[in-house]
Amino acid sequence: MRVKIFLMGLTMIFFSACKREKHIKEESGKYQVTNPVQRDTTFFNEYVCQIKSIQHIELRALERGYLQKIYVDEGQTVKKGQLLFQIMPLIYKAEMQKAKAEVDFAEIEYKNTKSLADNNIVSANELAMVKAKLDKANAELALAKVHFDFTEIRAPFDGIIGRFNDVRLGSLVEEGDLLTTLSDNSKMWVYFNVPEAEYLGYAKSKNAGKPVQVRLKMANNELFSQPGIIETIESDFNNETGNIAFRATFDNPGKLIRHGQTGNILMPVVLKKALLIPQKATFEVLDKKYVFVIDQDHRVRSIPVKVEHEIPNIYAVKAELDASSIVLIDGLRKVRNGDRVEYQKKTFDSVIKEIQNLQAE
Repeated sequence: MRVKIFLMGLTMIFFSACKREKHIKEESGKYQVTNPVQRDTTFFNEYVCQIKSIQHIELRALERGYLQKIYVDEGQTVKKGQLLFQIMPLIYKAEMQKAKAEVDFAEIEYKNTKSLADNNIVSANELAMVKAKLDKANAELALAKVHFDFTEIRAPFDGIIGRFNDVRLGSLVEEGDLLTTLSDNSKMWVYFNVPEAEYLGYAKSKNAGKPVQVRLKMANNELFSQPGIIETIESDFNNETGNIAFRATFDNPGKLIRHGQTGNILMPVVLKKALLIPQKATFEVLDKKYVFVIDQDHRVRSIPVKVEHEIPNIYAVKAELDASSIVLIDGLRKVRNGDRVEYQKKTFDSVIKEIQNLQAE
């Protein structure tokens, strides 16, 4: 009797184990699927960019002479009109004093001659010649003053001093020698190249009265705090690359970004009622992309898709799909057209979230 009960128990355990094994096999045989979604979405085209100060100039010596004083240091912030360099002014000061003396002499001569002319002692022509001599002396004084003023190098605008170009106190500088640079970083111009097809999309948006706001991704992959506005586009396309240059302007209140930096511009593209599928749902055959869809009989069928835009982990496509279509997202290499499959459905958003979580690990 005990043996019979024991055998019955073994039989029940066996059938229970078989049932569990069958259930596990059924579950393991299920493929994951999702539905495409149709929605408005925004993604960003990314372009390598060059960052320039809104004003960046070279400061050069305007006169020849010895560098007598340096009033600033590299990287220093300066104000408009601030004295930066002094070239020894002695020669130019002496020339200005000489010119001033000649003006004084010519003025005395003019006054005396005018007095004589008023009394008809000298002719009007003689007075005119003395007046011309006075005008010439004043012009020479003005020229001497200009040369004297050129010995002082002042900041033409608020900005940041660049690196000194091998000039030190006492250096002999020639006219036109580069001393340093000056950058106005209150605003920055960011240049980037856009392909023709993407330019046309931008042009349509602009014509609709929608100024395009862009973001700047800096070299450390962080986004710059201030948004930028596309303000100008170069007149011609580059025939070799098929690109055209854009310029965006960014306010730079904290002076964080500086002339010569690089980064990436993120320009938004808005898609209206775009049909979206996960990238992992596609496979390639002879450079064409396909997806597997599952019909009401659980049969697999491949259909071609045309990728219109690529978004991280997502494709915006044109295809014979709609929100009710069932798209296979795993086991793409294990099935063929006409295979009957069991599946487990996941929402589009949960599929994308899983992919993002895996990438973040």
